[in-house]
Amino acid sequence: MTKTTTRSRGSGSGSGTGRTMTAAARAAAKRAERGHREPDPAATDEESPGRPEAPVAGRTVLIEPKDENGWDDPPEPSPEPFEEDAPQQEGEPGPATPTRHGRRRLLTTTLCVLLVAGLVAAALLGWRYREGARAEQARGQALAAARQAAPVVLSYDYRHLDRDFAAARARLTGHFRDEYRKTTTAVVGPTARKYHGVVKATVAAPTGGSPAASVISASADRAVVLLFVNQVTTSTQVSGSRVDLNRVRMTLTRTSDGWRVSAVDAL
Repeated sequence: MTKTTTRSRGSGSGSGTGRTMTAAARAAAKRAERGHREPDPAATDEESPGRPEAPVAGRTVLIEPKDENGWDDPPEPSPEPFEEDAPQQEGEPGPATPTRHGRRRLLTTTLCVLLVAGLVAAALLGWRYREGARAEQARGQALAAARQAAPVVLSYDYRHLDRDFAAARARLTGHFRDEYRKTTTAVVGPTARKYHGVVKATVAAPTGGSPAASVISASADRAVVLLFVNQVTTSTQVSGSRVDLNRVRMTLTRTSDGWRVSAVDAL
């Protein structure tokens, strides 16, 4: 017996309808997606009078004032920062210019100080050199003056005391000259006349050598000389002659008339 298979139309119709609805749904979903991405300009331009405006997506935060008086006004900005940050105008010195000027001024000041210090040092060295040269010159002059003055100042003869004392005073200066005058007038002169005293002084000198005299110290205007002086004394109180070997320290001072004796000390 042969089976007859009958295909239901409703089944085939339902399958075609399902495929059609599925395709339509996919198309509607694509259109909806495109409409979400690209809104229709015509739709946005035409606004319905009764349709409310769609709210903007987002979150709204309400901030209440801190007190009843409300918020304080913010302080006005200071103009100083804006002046500092203002753009540099053409022709105006840049920020590095004062630094260069300061360095130049410091360098100039340093060079001036060094120049002045060099001039002062040179002047001081020159002055010391001149003083040293004058002192060296004074040593020789004072030594020669002391060798010539010692025999005159330390010698006398009762037969011509006034002449001897006058010659001695001519080689003296200052306070020592006044003391010499008083001593010779009050003591030496009367004693020499009474006892016929004669004193002859010479600067000691080795055989064939120079007189025994040396400079202890000297400056441009003052010198101290040490001399070894031999004094031979004769008088009515001494039989024959007496020789005294003395060391004498003589101070000499430069005057307008040359080197003069300002002190004599027996050592």
